[in-house]
Parts: sequence; C-alpha cells; structure tokens
Amino acid sequence: MQRPANEVPPGIPRSELAVVPLRHPARWIAAGVVLYIAAMVGYSAATNERFEWGVALDYVFAKPILEGLGFTLALTALVMISGILFGTLIAIMRLSASPILSSAAWLYTWFFRGIPPLVQLIFWYNLAAIYPKIQIGLPFGSPFFLLDANQLITPAVAAILGLGLIETAYASEIVRSGILSVDEGQSEAALALGMRPRLIMREILLPQAMRVIIPPLGSQTIGLLKATSIVSVIAVDELFHAAQTIYARTFETIPLLITASLWYLFITTVLTIGQGYLEKHFQRGSSRHQRGGLPQRLRRSKPGSPGEFV
Repeated sequence: MQRPANEVPPGIPRSELAVVPLRHPARWIAAGVVLYIAAMVGYSAATNERFEWGVALDYVFAKPILEGLGFTLALTALVMISGILFGTLIAIMRLSASPILSSAAWLYTWFFRGIPPLVQLIFWYNLAAIYPKIQIGLPFGSPFFLLDANQLITPAVAAILGLGLIETAYASEIVRSGILSVDEGQSEAALALGMRPRLIMREILLPQAMRVIIPPLGSQTIGLLKATSIVSVIAVDELFHAAQTIYARTFETIPLLITASLWYLFITTVLTIGQGYLEKHFQRGSSRHQRGGLPQRLRRSKPGSPGEFV
C-alpha cells in the first residue's frame, strides 16, 4: 500500500523533518520584470534634463507654495471635520425609525453624491446670481439678518461649502456602514438593560463601528486632500493654484508641477501613517489584533500545524 505524500515516516520526529519551500519561478520572473521597469523609469526621470529637478527643489519652500500648502491643509481639515460631524448626524437620521428623517437623509446623500464636485463648486461660487441677498428670519416675516451674497460667498467659502457638503454625504455612508456592522444583539441587550438609544449609540455602537469606519474614512481624507486642487478653478489660492500662478509667470510648468506633487506625496504619506496608527488603536481587543498580521503568524507557526493560519 502506498504511503500518502504528506505522511511522516515511522520513527522520525516531525520536528526533525526539513521544510523545503516551494519554488515559484513565475513569481521571480514577474519580480524581475517589475524591477526592470522601475529601474528604467527611475533612470529616465533622473537623467532627463527637461524635468529640471533643481528648479523644482528650489521652489519647494518658496513662500507662495508654503502659503498655498497651508491653505490646502486648513481646507482639508475643516472640510473633513465638518464632514465627519454632520455625516454622523446624517447617518443616524438614515437609520432612524422616522420615515421623514430617514427619507431626508437619503435624499441629501443621493443629491450631493450625484453631482460632480466641480459643478457644485462653480454653482456655489455663482450663488449670488440666484440669491443676490441672503435673508435669515421667520417665513412671511421680517428678516433677522440680510446679507449680500457677493460679499458672503467668497471663493474660500464656496470651496468649503462645495467640498463640505459632498464630504458629509460620503462620510454619512461610511459611518452608516460601520454602525450596521455591529451585531444587532448588542443593541437589543442594551435596551433590555434600560439604556437609552442615544447612550447606546455613543457608548456601544460607535466605538465598535470605528474598526470599520477608520479605513475608508482615512482613504476619503487622502482623496479629499488631492481633491482640493479642483478649487483652483474658482481662484482659491491653495497649493496647486499657487504653483499655477508661478509657472504662468515663469513658464516653468513641469518643475512647478513636480513641486506640488512632492508636497502632495509627503502629506499623503503622513496621513497614511496616521491612519495606520488609528487602525491599530481601534483594533485593540479584536482577535485579528491579538493574533497579529500574517508575518507574525508565519513566524509563530510550526510545521504540520495549519491551524495557526486560521
């Protein structure tokens, strides 16, 4: 009778068996191709004088670039914070038992996710063409405040409104999916203990939902950082518009684009690292966090114990 291939011969301890790794020739070939392409691209970028790396690096800490970078960071932070706060509110409304609140939240999300950001930015920038005067007061009564739309809706305000409303819609769906990922039994148990719905949401649902919310919300923040470049169409002096202003005067288009790209890459890297720390923080106590990642589980595994990988 033929012995199975994975059966240990009698009299030989399993710990003394040599583990022979599988050969992967296709993997090595693919890795070689990737390294070759990366080397060629790097060599071309480094040796092509038309990139003008020296000029690009000279502008990295130029005053207009740093001022534009500061506005980009402030715009990203303000829009993201408001988007998370109001997005959480919209998500709770969407999950409400009230059909009016749920429908209103769904309508908001449907509307602001359905119109391109560029269109919304230009719309808000030209709001004065529809409402020259903005009145705040009771219906059919005298207004409490009367504001000139041309003075109120500046390019910066239009950028905050346009991006903020869109970010609120996307953040609401991220938060809603995170809340729905928590087992319903926990809410039912909390209600049985006499906890109020507001307390259940704050103390039970949202803390656990953060494990699901943080990864897409981090990606959304990085996407927002890059999306701030579109506000240059309404002459907001952010990072990309600052670069445009300089190369429109000096005709050094490529170096200035490289300068802006370097700053975007740097800030994106910082945000990515921060996202990783947040994910680790909210993963504490989960089985995945306790077991560690795949490299840690591989180091802990022993030959013949496949259960370590489960």
